[in-house]
Amino acid sequence: MNSLHARLTLLLMIAVTAVAVLAAFVTYSIIDPPRRQSFDRAFAQEARLVSAVLKGSVEEADRLGVKTGPAPATDTISQQQTAGINAALAGIGEAFGVVVATIDGDTYLGIPLKGDVWAYLPFPALPQSSIRPLTAYLTVVVLGSVAVAILAANKIVSPLRMLETAIASVGPDGEILHIDEKGPVEVRATARALNRLSSRLKTAMESRMRLVAAAGHDLRTPMTRMRLRAEFLPPEEQGTWLKDLEELDRIADSAIRLVREEVSDQKAEGGVPLGPLVAEIGQELRDLGLSVDWQAVPGLLVEGRPLALKRALRNLVDNAASHGGGARVAIRRDGEWAVIEISDDGPGIPEALLGRVFEPFFRVDPGRRKSRPGAGLGLAIAKEIIDQAGGTVRIENRPEGGLRQSVRLPVAPAQGSAAA
Repeated sequence: MNSLHARLTLLLMIAVTAVAVLAAFVTYSIIDPPRRQSFDRAFAQEARLVSAVLKGSVEEADRLGVKTGPAPATDTISQQQTAGINAALAGIGEAFGVVVATIDGDTYLGIPLKGDVWAYLPFPALPQSSIRPLTAYLTVVVLGSVAVAILAANKIVSPLRMLETAIASVGPDGEILHIDEKGPVEVRATARALNRLSSRLKTAMESRMRLVAAAGHDLRTPMTRMRLRAEFLPPEEQGTWLKDLEELDRIADSAIRLVREEVSDQKAEGGVPLGPLVAEIGQELRDLGLSVDWQAVPGLLVEGRPLALKRALRNLVDNAASHGGGARVAIRRDGEWAVIEISDDGPGIPEALLGRVFEPFFRVDPGRRKSRPGAGLGLAIAKEIIDQAGGTVRIENRPEGGLRQSVRLPVAPAQGSAAA
C-alpha cells in the first residue's frame, strides 16, 4: 500500500463508493415503503367503516358486491398480519376481530357479519422492501468503481512507471535502455528526456574511462624513466624513490584494471565452483601471512568469469584480513542465490562513510589506521565485477564490532533447475 499506484487506486475506489452509498441512502429515504403500523391502522379503519356500513347484514353485503362466505380455516390465516390489524382496531376502540386469510390463492381481509358468515375484502400485500435491490445496485457500483479506479490509476501513473522502469534498467555501465517515444505529449517528452540523459550519461562514462585509461598508461613511461634514474641515486635515497615508484605503479595498474572491468563485454560463464575458488584465495592470503578462515557449501556453482570473480573476492577478503585483523568467510545458499559473508573484528567504518566505500580511490583513514600500500580501488573493482555477474555486494558494521561484507551471486542455471 506504499506505492502511489495503490494509494491512488484506493482513493478513487473510496470516493466512487462513498458517492454511491450516499446516493443509495437518499434514494432509500425517498422510496422507503410505509411502515407496518401505518399499514395496519389503515386497514383497521377500513374494517370499521365496512362493518358500520354492512351492520352485520348479508343482504347488504350482497347488494354492495362484497364477497361473503363461511369462516376461514385456521391454516389459511396469517397470524402476524391478523394480530397487527386487530391491535390497531383495539387502539381505536373497536371490539370485533378480523382475520387475514388466503382463499383460493388470493389474500382477503375477513370481517365477521352474522353467525358463521364473513365478509371478505381484497387485501394487498405489504410493499416489498427496497433493501435487496439497493444492495445489488451498490454491489454493481462497487465492482464497477474498482475496475474504473484501477484503469484510471494505471493511466495516471504510467509515466511514473516508465521512470521506474528506466531507472531499474540502468546496468553496471550506467547505460539506460532506450525508451519508445509514444503515448500522450507529456509521456513522449519524458521518454525523450530520458533517452537524451542516457546518451549523455554513456558519453560521460566513456570519456571518464578513456581519461582514466590514458592517465594510467601515460604514467608508465615517466615512471620507467624515473626508475632508471633512481638506479644512479645514492643507496640511502634509492630505497625511498623505488618505494614511491612501486606505489605509483600499483595505482596506475589498479586504474587500468578498473577500466577493463567496466568496459569488459565478456559474458558470465556458468558453473564456477565457489568453494574451491574461496579456498584458493584463502590459501594464497595465508601464504602472505594473513589470517583467513573459510567454510563453504560443497558443489555450489555460480555464474561469472572465474578470474574476475577471483579478483573481486580476493579484494574483499584481503580487505578484511589486512584491515580487520583477520577474515572469516562463510558460504551458503539462499534460494537461487549464493551468499558469501566476509566478517572481521576490526575497527569498522563510520556510518556516515559507509555509502562511499565503493568510490574509486576512497580510503577510510579514521577507521582504518593500519598503514598499507594500495590505490584505494580494490572495493571499486570488486563491485564492478560482482555487478557485471548479476550479483550484489553490501558492507555494514557488525553490532558486535568489525565489518560484514555480504556478496550475493546468482547460482548457475543448470544447478538451480536441478535443485528445483
